[in-house]
Amino acid sequence: MAKKRPSTLTWLFDLDNTLHDASHAIFPAINANMNAYMAQVLGSAGVPADAATVDAARLAYWRRYGATLLGMVKHHQVREEDFLREAHRFDDLQKMIRAERGIGRMLRRLPGRKILLTNAPRRYAGEVLRHLGLQRHFAQHIAIEAMRVHGRLRPKPSKPLLRKIMARERIAAHRCVLVEDTVGTLKAAKTLGLRTVWITRYLASSSNFPGLAAPVQVNLIKRPVYVDVKVKSIGELSKNLRRLR
Repeated sequence: MAKKRPSTLTWLFDLDNTLHDASHAIFPAINANMNAYMAQVLGSAGVPADAATVDAARLAYWRRYGATLLGMVKHHQVREEDFLREAHRFDDLQKMIRAERGIGRMLRRLPGRKILLTNAPRRYAGEVLRHLGLQRHFAQHIAIEAMRVHGRLRPKPSKPLLRKIMARERIAAHRCVLVEDTVGTLKAAKTLGLRTVWITRYLASSSNFPGLAAPVQVNLIKRPVYVDVKVKSIGELSKNLRRLR
């Protein structure tokens, strides 16, 4: 009797600093946009809050909720769509995008279904994928607007979000691979039984943007126990397939 072949993998890919170098120009722009918007919200009597107040709030909310947006919504009654729109205003996004050459070819080498899973807004994520010519590689795009559990926004690293996605897509956890640059999200995924891949190519530069990336990641030299595969770039994934099956 022939052996039953294992079911194919499903890949969940992060976007920023995973599929492209967001730290090169995009994160600096988001950083400035977010600071300006938060200064207005956190200020009083028409006077914007100072930089120290804004930075403290951003980092505190990012650490507590996994996304600065959630803290601003919960504590300052900010509308999600307003925050995302203001944070992602760019003069010319296409000129700001930088990625490895041949990334589409690298994705084609990976067997299985691929889903984009990003805490970025849908419009921005779509434009980045179109510019890189990667949209054809993803069966589905899950942006932050769609990250709701019981009607409430639950972006990564939310475990309830990951459970909902796996249940809806009928994905077995051990046949699902999360590819991320953010160790907090990888740790959450591993507790649910997912395979985890840590992309490290852009960590050094991403540490300059508290609230968008975690500075502690740069100091993690060894592969954490909740990471199955640690690679520098997407191009190294195909060589590590055995460790993910």
